[in-house]
Amino acid sequence: MAPSANSEDALAKTFDSCVADTIIKIGGGMATGVLFSLFLFKRKSWPVVFGVGVGAGMGASNCQYKFNVPFMVKADQIKVMGTTANVKDSSSEILV
Repeated sequence: MAPSANSEDALAKTFDSCVADTIIKIGGGMATGVLFSLFLFKRKSWPVVFGVGVGAGMGASNCQYKFNVPFMVKADQIKVMGTTANVKDSSSEILV
């Protein structure tokens, strides 16, 4: 199968990746919150809520990064095609 050429396909692929990543991060935060709640905080609910919030924030931050990365120009991808023509340096001229 050929790589997607449409911008809509690329956007949909990035969005799907973001949703999956955010769900995983929320689940990990919830699991960590449950463990902390059971063993350290006498079965309080705030560690679970805090873990879910941290997971959602991490997912949102990763999504923002994924959506902004394609528009960055990376220096290792720039190729110089040829040399420039002889350009006269204007600082060497003396005006009288």
